[in-house]
Amino acid sequence: MARRGDELREHILYAAKDVFLEMGFERASMDVIAGRAQTSKRTLYAHFENKEKLYLAVVELVRGLFFGKLKTPRDYPGDVVEALTLFCGRFLEILLWSRTIQMCRLSIAEAERFPEGSARYFDVIFSESHERLRAYMKETFGLSAEASSEVAHELLGRIIHPRFPRALFGMDELSEQLDDETIKADFDLGPIRKTVTELIESL
Repeated sequence: MARRGDELREHILYAAKDVFLEMGFERASMDVIAGRAQTSKRTLYAHFENKEKLYLAVVELVRGLFFGKLKTPRDYPGDVVEALTLFCGRFLEILLWSRTIQMCRLSIAEAERFPEGSARYFDVIFSESHERLRAYMKETFGLSAEASSEVAHELLGRIIHPRFPRALFGMDELSEQLDDETIKADFDLGPIRKTVTELIESL
């Protein structure tokens, strides 16, 4: 049965996401995207007025996928240290995934053309992740809004440096697989647990 309505729109978005990541915005034509989605250009334009609007819709799609995989610290089991370790570990694992790095590079490359799209993607990775961590720290430790924000910034900064910048600049091998629900069993949480413990002890 042929896809229609929202199902077809979502299918087009996933196809467009792959094309943009593989080819970049400039080289990714609506013809290629229509072909990848196995639909006509007429249908593609019926859902998305132009390539720019399709790109921004892809950013919104990626936003939802990112948060669906990350969740919040409250969603992870164990005591406070374990919940924070798992949340931060999952955050780093997603950042080191090849698809995330590709989207980061695409957003940076298109920042001048699409400042709104790049700002949205920055919000996905850093602003909203920081807010989820800040809210948890405030609620769990009774910190002020300012103090919980500072702690969240420090923790995320220590978690992503230097592995995320190294991955972004192609210095380290990227992960090609990412489980939708859980952290891989071989993902090293030791350094993250140590960082979380030290930070909590300093509060």
